[in-house]
Amino acid sequence: MKKKGIFVAAFFAVILLTSTVALSFNPNMSTNTDDLTVTGTPMDNFPDEQREKFCETGDAKSNAYVTEFKIPTKCTQPLAITTDDDGMVWFGQTNTGKMARFDPQSKQFAEFDNPSWPQQGRSMFWGIAYFDGDVWYTDDAYNSIWQFSTSEKTYQRTNYPTTEDSLPHHLKIQNNKLIVNDFYESKISVLDIVETGQNGTYVNIPSPIPGSFTSSFDTDSHGNIWYTNWILKQGGALVKFDYNEFLEFIASPQMTNSTAAQFSDVFDLPPTLGTPIGLSVDGSDNIWMADTSSSSFFKFDSQSETFTRYVTSDPNPSVYGNATGLIKSPTSGPYWTQIDNGKLIFNEQLANAIGVFDIATESLVEYSVPSKNPNWSDCGNMDECGIAQVFGFVSSGDKIWFTEWVENNIGVVDTAKALPFDVQVSNTDVALAKGDSAEIQMQITPNTNTEAAISHKNTSQFSDISVIIPYTQVDLTASNAQIIPVSINASDFALPGVYKVLLSAKTPDVTVSQFVTVTIE
Repeated sequence: MKKKGIFVAAFFAVILLTSTVALSFNPNMSTNTDDLTVTGTPMDNFPDEQREKFCETGDAKSNAYVTEFKIPTKCTQPLAITTDDDGMVWFGQTNTGKMARFDPQSKQFAEFDNPSWPQQGRSMFWGIAYFDGDVWYTDDAYNSIWQFSTSEKTYQRTNYPTTEDSLPHHLKIQNNKLIVNDFYESKISVLDIVETGQNGTYVNIPSPIPGSFTSSFDTDSHGNIWYTNWILKQGGALVKFDYNEFLEFIASPQMTNSTAAQFSDVFDLPPTLGTPIGLSVDGSDNIWMADTSSSSFFKFDSQSETFTRYVTSDPNPSVYGNATGLIKSPTSGPYWTQIDNGKLIFNEQLANAIGVFDIATESLVEYSVPSKNPNWSDCGNMDECGIAQVFGFVSSGDKIWFTEWVENNIGVVDTAKALPFDVQVSNTDVALAKGDSAEIQMQITPNTNTEAAISHKNTSQFSDISVIIPYTQVDLTASNAQIIPVSINASDFALPGVYKVLLSAKTPDVTVSQFVTVTIE
């Protein structure tokens, strides 16, 4: 088993330049025994002064919509997570090399030793999938794909053919094919899962942009593979790869980038989409992408071949802190994505939240994660500040399970619980000429007695659109709806185009929002 001598954190250093996060995780990190209190737990992989930062700062917490569960073993650093056909929750542990199980009925954890795992070995398990009794997951430190039998509790490793610079990242299983993106090596790999073993047979799909990063991917209803290639600060492309036609070609002589290009349609990413990590295809073959270095997510209409930008609400101040006053524009950092039952689900890594976007109604609900680790934000001496590093999540029915990498918890969002209020607008489509304005109404109908903060954001870059709302806070009772006037204005120099305005009502536990489409003619 070959071990990479690189910092896994280099991945984060690239994609999170605009955030307050700077991971320093190194699979070869040594500790000075003078600074190490031996506990006999995975905490021993970190010196004493780093244990709160990487292991946990407190007990599991809960709020009205989220319940957390503390993993019994200290400092496992849970990451990729999935569910099986029986509703069991499975997740990989960065700091132990183990696969673990959580039973939602009994609330009990079980962790399974991997006999092949090196002592004190650590690796980021980013991708995971359950299929036919097995959990498959990626292992970037050792360039591997692992298969864990949930019935036999055994592990089988498959080499991931690559160089020292690879990073097997996300993973999907479709039609007995295992698909993996290599983040660093600019390619998508496809493996037949019935041909596993130490040297499984791979088909590698090269990138049309040499030297680029290859992020997450998905397939559409025709079997095409969609993925992104991008270079930091230099733009990138959304790629549609005709995999079925390509299969007919691979029996011919050796493939090169130029020959692979004939099976690809390449679309330039908009300049505002800088770090497209998460990608999912919805039931209408629209492509949804999360921009990890901003507060944006994007839709690509595969029929009209056009991009539409959306934004999340701003993070709660308790998440980013801003003790130094240096954070002028806090970002939410949408990360991975999943389509489930007409909803786009994504983790807002820098906002410590899970977002659920209804594709049909263009409404957005953002659930706050209660645990916070102050070592990853600009918290200073502030209490209840920080982020838990929510990286992995999976939607299963009306539950969204997720992991907290630096708080040693898993958690679940119950989306079936009634929201504290409903948000509606009198008009979701507004057409304006330059210099014109329109008045609409935002109606907040309470389901319980509460207070809500009112806010708005829009996707215009150069103040093409301004929004005026006379209230920043409303008191709500279960019997009285609040009608709030909203003025939407186009500047005299507004560029023609389609913009999205987000109107939000927020409590500490949840933010409920509705998008309005504004077309400037």
